[in-house]
Amino acid sequence: MAKTFSDRNNYRDLGMHVEITVREDAPDRLRSALPLIAKEAGLLPTFIRRIVCEVLLIRSDPNNWSEYPNVWEEVNELIATCPWFHVYDIAEKLHASIRQGLEPAQRFRDRLNECFRTNGIGWEMQHDGQITFRGSEAFASTTKEAIAVLTDAGRTTSANEMHEALRDISRRPEPDVTGAIQHAIAALEATARDVTGKPDPTLGQLVDRLVLPDLLDTAVKKLWRYASDRARHGREGSVVGTPEAELLVSVAGALCTFLSRRRSGDP
Repeated sequence: MAKTFSDRNNYRDLGMHVEITVREDAPDRLRSALPLIAKEAGLLPTFIRRIVCEVLLIRSDPNNWSEYPNVWEEVNELIATCPWFHVYDIAEKLHASIRQGLEPAQRFRDRLNECFRTNGIGWEMQHDGQITFRGSEAFASTTKEAIAVLTDAGRTTSANEMHEALRDISRRPEPDVTGAIQHAIAALEATARDVTGKPDPTLGQLVDRLVLPDLLDTAVKKLWRYASDRARHGREGSVVGTPEAELLVSVAGALCTFLSRRRSGDP
């Protein structure tokens, strides 16, 4: 497929850093864009309708047989009126129907994620076609970088814990913020144990051995105490919100990246 003007001239990312305002909803702009994205990926209206009907467990209109305008209008009407969460189910199933590894599948993901970003929707489609939690741009870049760096360094336990942190914060209808914090701290603790060669102490006990820059060691100790107080042990009347969990996961991910790169000698 030929590149568009915005692709050729690197304008695709401009204006995309819209504040996230949508999570438990599928706004009209997403509902109207999804059939267009599927069509751009090479799917015919009758095929899209079959996927939509399978997700919604309904029968297609037998009186609609022409691709345009009948079936196309039926597809748009079904997506426009279905429960919000089924819109994301439909998107995942449409992506799964495209042969993986081909350019149309990548294009589908790119265009859908573009729609998410430009409309302030707090979700994103991963390479495997699953739609997961999308935090701020800093959150996304920090966590992705941490997982990549930890994986490359062979720290699979830490990388897996960060994956689980992202999975927990993505849970719906209610994100598991406590689980996200626990897994993020577990990733940092596992990294600290590996770089110090001490497999048993807790993160709180390992901070002084990490030889962190002045004052940063104090910050890590407070991070550990905060996680222990609010998530690991629990405190009556203490409620941790998603923004706090997102912040802690981001900080833990950044620290994992720092420790892992410093250990491997990277700048």
